[in-house]
Amino acid sequence: MITLFVKTGCPYCAKVLRAVEVLQVPVTQKNIAEAGVMDELISLGGKSQTPFLIDDERGVQMYESKHIIKYLCEHFGGDPADFDEEVANVCPL
Repeated sequence: MITLFVKTGCPYCAKVLRAVEVLQVPVTQKNIAEAGVMDELISLGGKSQTPFLIDDERGVQMYESKHIIKYLCEHFGGDPADFDEEVANVCPL
């Protein structure tokens, strides 16, 4: 299961969500604006930074939109032409 912690209005979260949409990655989104989610994020990752991805199946946790997008591309495939220019530049396919 993949969990993605996001914040409404965060441009970095929007980039990751765009990659999730294009790659059709099944994720559970948790918005830090909802009660208790910020505390959960800090307890899991140690920071209040978003986006934050957890892939339970692979034992992976990571911050930074660029790293998350690269990870999603590597593990879920995708054609960089499907992304906007900035996302395509980090997708190594």
